[in-house]
Amino acid sequence: MSSYKLDLDGKSVELPIVVGTENEKGLDISNLRAETGYITLDNGYVNTGSCESQITFINGAKGILRYRGYPIEQLVEKSSFEEVSYLLYYGKRPNKSELEGFKAKIGEYSVVPKEIIKMIEAFPKDAHPMGMLATAVTALSGFYPEFVKSNLNDDEKNKALPLLMGAFKVISAAIYRHVSSGSMKLNSQSSLNYPEDFVSLMFDKSDEDVAKALDILLILHADHEQNCSASTVRMVGSSKANIFASIASGINALWGPLHGGANQAVIEMLDSIQADGGDYKKYIELAKDKSHPFRLMGFGHRVYKNFDPRAKLIKGSCDKVLAKLGVSDPVLDIAKGLEAEALKDPYFVERKLFPNVDFYSGIIYRALGIPTTMFTVMFALGRLPGWLTQWKEMIEGDSLKICRPRQIYTGETLRDFSDQ
Repeated sequence: MSSYKLDLDGKSVELPIVVGTENEKGLDISNLRAETGYITLDNGYVNTGSCESQITFINGAKGILRYRGYPIEQLVEKSSFEEVSYLLYYGKRPNKSELEGFKAKIGEYSVVPKEIIKMIEAFPKDAHPMGMLATAVTALSGFYPEFVKSNLNDDEKNKALPLLMGAFKVISAAIYRHVSSGSMKLNSQSSLNYPEDFVSLMFDKSDEDVAKALDILLILHADHEQNCSASTVRMVGSSKANIFASIASGINALWGPLHGGANQAVIEMLDSIQADGGDYKKYIELAKDKSHPFRLMGFGHRVYKNFDPRAKLIKGSCDKVLAKLGVSDPVLDIAKGLEAEALKDPYFVERKLFPNVDFYSGIIYRALGIPTTMFTVMFALGRLPGWLTQWKEMIEGDSLKICRPRQIYTGETLRDFSDQ
């Protein structure tokens, strides 16, 4: 069957059935309103496909995540963040010369205008880093006017990814330096790979194990289908806003605690448990009490109903980094205790409420001494290639339309302003 017949108020409409390459099925309702006067109502768009995409495939029930068809497990084991970024954006694996050229381009753009650094320094040190990041990325539009026009040519689109990856890396490191009162002398080193250079930009030195853990986190965060921030980038980009405005919109969407701010919420939860005496077993029991307001952050996932494949991949690196750094932190001890208890507690096991990627990423960032408010910036650093890939796929599509959702009005009917 290639279509579904829907009868409404004596009118019939044929809704084409769309089938994806992984046998995902959907009804094309593009003509529903025009032919019947009806629209669909789907709060949060949780059952609505906003686009067809060739980038990322997720099967939450089976714990599957693939970029361009490649399993995330293989990419973490055999690839690098730079190679994965290239794969996502250009749609193919780079050969050796293409990858080296791509890395060189990122290196060229790993210097930002001094005015951007001064702008970051002008923020209060207790300002939220995501506000600084969104502002700095928007401000790049003033320094790269050739990228502000609505229609970029192929050469400009090819430059967009290395440009923003290089600038993003330096801007993020500058924000860290500012909030931690460090020196703002930022010298990128082209001899280092992306995560090594970023660690060096933040701490003036790099560590192989730390950089490898960060590389894995960046790969795991690179894209995640039509999530809130990716959908926001597409929605803003559909108006033909420039890439800086579109990416800044993704940063602001990611800022929310229900999205990118989740790993920050994990650490804030752990801090509150410590402040209450550190009895994590007590909070395991509270989490099982549906009448209690406490919620265990970093466990379970809206998409993954079995397990978060990203969490399984980062756990090993998390343990290695903690052992390497030898950090003595009661908050991290609480995290380990919560993990151990939840993994053996029947309540969590039966409901498949396992630690997710936000739980482990928060622990790693905490161990590295990165301020909690910087966690979402770290997330954005990894998600950038996905945002740009989603933007590129949309603007190159055959049927680009400005996003304009409908609504069901439930307010007052017509009334006269002169009535009392």
